Amino acid sequence: MSDARSPAQIEADIITRREQLAVVLDEIGVRVHPKTIIGDAKAKAAEAVDRTAGRAFVAVNRTVSDVRAQFVTEDGAPRLERVIPVALLAVGVVGLLTVSARRRGK
Repeated sequence: MSDARSPAQIEADIITRREQLAVVLDEIGVRVHPKTIIGDAKAKAAEAVDRTAGRAFVAVNRTVSDVRAQFVTEDGAPRLERVIPVALLAVGVVGLLTVSARRRGK
């Protein structure tokens, strides 16, 4: 019977277990505290916003680069065969809107 413990050893084990339980209960108390829960929720929301904003930035940046590539060569020179038709189209749309606004004003 080498497993026999003295009352002092049992009491020491009980004290150790109580201290461990107190630490665990303190940790649980911190985790379920409303401020901790709100802080965690805020952190998760901020992380989601940052992630979404990052993805949006990458998508917009890629789109801008793709559109720019359509109108500018790799060395930075404008592609006149594409710029001039788009510019003419823009001028035409602005002209039509101006004429339409003037007709409504009469």
